[in-house]
Amino acid sequence: MKVIICGAGQVGWQIARHLSGENNDVTVVDSNPDLVRRATDTLDVQGIAGFASYPEILDRAGARDADMVIAATYSDEVNMVTCQVAHSVFSVPRKIARLRSRSYLNVVYSDLYRREHMPIDVVISPELEVAEAALKRFSAPRAFDTEMFFGGKVQMLGIHLDEDCPVVNTPLRQLTDLFSTLRAVVVGVRRRGSLFAPEPGDQLFVGDEIYVFTFAEDVARTMEVFGKTQRHQERAIIIGGGNVGLMVAQRLETQARRVRTKVIERDRATAEKAAEALERTIVLNGDGLDSALLSEAGVERADAVLAVTDDDKTNMLASVRAKSAGCPLAIALINDPTLAPLMQPLDIDAFINPRATTVSSILRHIRHGRVKAVYSVGDAEAEIIEAEVLSTSPIAGQLLRDIDFPEGVLIGAILKGQEVHKPRGGIRIEEGDVIALFSLAADVPEVERLLQVSIDFF
Repeated sequence: MKVIICGAGQVGWQIARHLSGENNDVTVVDSNPDLVRRATDTLDVQGIAGFASYPEILDRAGARDADMVIAATYSDEVNMVTCQVAHSVFSVPRKIARLRSRSYLNVVYSDLYRREHMPIDVVISPELEVAEAALKRFSAPRAFDTEMFFGGKVQMLGIHLDEDCPVVNTPLRQLTDLFSTLRAVVVGVRRRGSLFAPEPGDQLFVGDEIYVFTFAEDVARTMEVFGKTQRHQERAIIIGGGNVGLMVAQRLETQARRVRTKVIERDRATAEKAAEALERTIVLNGDGLDSALLSEAGVERADAVLAVTDDDKTNMLASVRAKSAGCPLAIALINDPTLAPLMQPLDIDAFINPRATTVSSILRHIRHGRVKAVYSVGDAEAEIIEAEVLSTSPIAGQLLRDIDFPEGVLIGAILKGQEVHKPRGGIRIEEGDVIALFSLAADVPEVERLLQVSIDFF
């Protein structure tokens, strides 16, 4: 597949890293020559320095025979014009644009992106993706990572194992004997910084970070099995009333079980805008690092603090201050992935990486085959893929135990019709089944081969 990626920043570079590693023909375009040079020096890609919206630049990048254009520059308008030029001048069949401004995302104006107007096949909103990720973290407060699959029927949980975990030093195969009715599968383990797919005989140790697939109804019990207890969140404080904080607060207002929410925003105009948009949420104008203001917001009685300003250090320090004041859960928005190792020493329970959420969203729309969802794990170390099994797939009709998956791949759950099944060796994979699997990054191409990836199934 020939792909042109416009924008060589964090998201563009990461997408290029994924696609070039899977033997796609990738060209990166950016107006900053240094970013283009970084991409060509570190990845197997071609690079063009110039403005992506200029027809001659897209022509030099190979748009005449490109299969896809991904517009991920820092400018919404450049991304939109790039897709228009790719469509009108070069007839590129698939166009994806990253748009930040909420004005462009209003459903009232959704007709704007029809082929006869502004032809964009997929619109990705980083802020909307981050808000969704924050809400998912909030719903599973003791997990450091979480994602939903099969329309919410199955949940992936990232769990850090502490000393009070009752199943440490226990081989994974024995978990089935100890908890025969528990519908949960450990698909990934990170130990001393290294991520791997575990074997049945592997044990879990204190300090491990594990990725577990579990049925939605079994989430609470799964957390307990791995030493975590959780209760319903009733009070939340959101630090940062910008687009992300506002989206999270609005969603919390619409939940069936009410969550008493307060928003702290430093900028007065932004705080006033948030107050006008919210109905049941109290908005406080002030610094989220101010201990007196946090106390006024009731941080010691809050179930969770979500720090989602546009400054990583503010989010980290606000989370630390909230935890020291007695708040049991702190979730921080962190743009710089190199800060991730500091989360545990600082006692920050979970963090959201906008780059990872945006990359996962884009990957969901560019995978060949009947791929329904893709979730990027860690710093692009692995992917969780939800995909439909095609009639032409080599795994169709085979028993699970007979399928030669790579060592870095484990099945987390199988959907047959409307019924979810825990993976077992005797279950037969059939055409139309949907599987959710964990795959280390190096094994993704083989997974796509087994799923019979083909451009015919775009």
